[in-house]
Amino acid sequence: MELSKQNVLVVGSGKSGIAAMQLLKKAGANCVLFDGNTELDVEEIKGRLEDAKDAPVFLGTLPKEVDDALTLIVLSPGVPTDLPMVEAYRQREIPIWGEIELAFAFERGDVLAITGTNGKTTTTALLGEIMKAYYENVFVVGNIGIPYTQMVTQTSENSVTVAEISSFQLETVIDFRPVVSAILNITPDHLNRHHTMENYALAKENITCNQSKEQYCVLNYEDEFLRAFGDDCKAQVIYFSSLRELADGYFCKDEEIYRAVSGKPERLMNIHDMKLLGRHNWENVMAAIAMADAYGVPMDVIIKTVCAFKAVEHRIEFVATVGGVDYYNDSKGTNPDAAIKGIEAMVKPTYLIGGGYDKQSTYDEWIESFDGKVKKLVLLGQTREKIADCAKAHGFKDYLFVESLQEAVDYCAGAAKAGEAVLLSPACASWGMFPNYEVRGQMFKEMVFALQK
Repeated sequence: MELSKQNVLVVGSGKSGIAAMQLLKKAGANCVLFDGNTELDVEEIKGRLEDAKDAPVFLGTLPKEVDDALTLIVLSPGVPTDLPMVEAYRQREIPIWGEIELAFAFERGDVLAITGTNGKTTTTALLGEIMKAYYENVFVVGNIGIPYTQMVTQTSENSVTVAEISSFQLETVIDFRPVVSAILNITPDHLNRHHTMENYALAKENITCNQSKEQYCVLNYEDEFLRAFGDDCKAQVIYFSSLRELADGYFCKDEEIYRAVSGKPERLMNIHDMKLLGRHNWENVMAAIAMADAYGVPMDVIIKTVCAFKAVEHRIEFVATVGGVDYYNDSKGTNPDAAIKGIEAMVKPTYLIGGGYDKQSTYDEWIESFDGKVKKLVLLGQTREKIADCAKAHGFKDYLFVESLQEAVDYCAGAAKAGEAVLLSPACASWGMFPNYEVRGQMFKEMVFALQK
């Protein structure tokens, strides 16, 4: 599609929407920015548009003459694809793209893309470091924090883009095609948006929809959705497993990571050689190794980078030891399955801070994972009663309610003893109390640092 001839509506004024507007402006498109939130400040939005300051910005409603002229819609990741507004454009047969699709239209190099319910950010950051250790021109983009649309004009025939892709972004894939893809796992999340697990799984699997047999897809063999999907995947499937030995693929056995080809395993490294905690991180590491190996990076470069890599911010991130108590920030544990990984990584009696925005998750498996490790569950936010009811149903009654994160930290600081731990791992999104999980995690760290003074 020749974008310079299009009248484009960008829906959503967040970071992705702003980056999309600027990219479209550079392409010569006639672009308009729309946001349904009428309480936003148009002038503040225009101030963030930089090179696209002269583009029209509308809040709440769109003038009919503007709406009638549209030839392309670009949705920010947070905009549901089943909104009546979006459905109306679909009925008019106006193409609907997401940010990833828009960026890919400008991509000149190779793309390696990662999705999954949990582990995306760690795997993307690690794969990005591996690529940077071997290639000169590498971009790490997507859900990890830098919009793909913001960086894509810097790509070249020799560049490599490592992209973290969410299920929201994959709903609108048309031509997007990574050379190597990975789906780390599929567990319940965002069901308020996708409605069913089948819809959610299909969105994740979309990362491979344009791949061919000359390309690769890395899948978690221990995930039942992905094991079944592997039979239908168009790309060459590479499996990894943290629970069993594979004849072909990557697996962890007796604390060693192996690569197997035709039933012949080759030891790659010991899990204690790396700085990441927990079985979920062994899986993330195997996925990154498999992707880099498939793309042609020498194994010695891969292993050296893995061993030097540190955990990403907000993911089981050690913050400080205060009064003999270890504090960990797992604010990125925004769903029960991710939060289970946080619990599994703990080796000391733990005061667990949880609760937040309700994404229609269930908490049974999370509560069951406490397994004697959680000494006290400190609950806040919209979901606190729901989680408490679930905890009681499973016989766990050591919980209390607080009104704020500060109150939670203050309680834990007063109650926890030397040799114990405090873990922020909410199992819920941050919305309603914080703009995002990053702000929540940063505030937690600042509160912990203040305890040292």
